[in-house]
Amino acid sequence: MVTKEEAKQYLCDAVPDKCFWVNNGPILRSLDEFAAYLAQISDDAFNYHANKGKNDFSSWVNEVIGDEKLANDILSSRSKASMIKKVQARVNALKKKAA
Repeated sequence: MVTKEEAKQYLCDAVPDKCFWVNNGPILRSLDEFAAYLAQISDDAFNYHANKGKNDFSSWVNEVIGDEKLANDILSSRSKASMIKKVQARVNALKKKAA
């Protein structure tokens, strides 16, 4: 179970050199921005970052944000829709916990 302090930490902006650079789009600084962008990401950009060979989203969430649970949930997602649902649910849960 995540603590209030951990929830706040996970929701903070990443330091500038650790932001997520989408291959053809914006620079994402936080889980909030990540969740919002995932809802509108093109299939090409999504498949570039999440495919059988790698999952850049999961790696970033684990290594930069530090949320191992969400990173594993992302890794186990079988579709873009599934990943969006898991990320949005986690962000909402973290916001409630951090409040």
